[in-house]
Amino acid sequence: MHELAVTESILNLAEQYARQAQAQRVTDLYLIIGRLSSIVDDSVQFYWELISQGTLCEGSKLHFQRVPARLICLDCTGEYTLDGELVPCPTCGSSKVKVTSGDQFYLDSIEIEKNGDAPASQS
Repeated sequence: MHELAVTESILNLAEQYARQAQAQRVTDLYLIIGRLSSIVDDSVQFYWELISQGTLCEGSKLHFQRVPARLICLDCTGEYTLDGELVPCPTCGSSKVKVTSGDQFYLDSIEIEKNGDAPASQS
């Protein structure tokens, strides 16, 4: 259910930037989602279609990019990428690890139309 709250936040951000850019409408939104994030793409898409109706973002397309999880071992300082489930350090076997990437979720950029022009990108 938390996807509704994050989708509302994305809508608010996109509309804010679109208004600042004097956009006629938002055409595309690019989202970065870390592999360890609990965000479900289909849920965000579902809520997006509901809450964007009647806004500058109505009819816009969401693009999801999944970012792999990167960890660093706090014992041997080895870095590794997760291919599946959370596992101990492949170098030393320690379970004392820190996530350095892969838990993020953010709006990377949007594309807008201004007065019938071709889409323009906003980061």
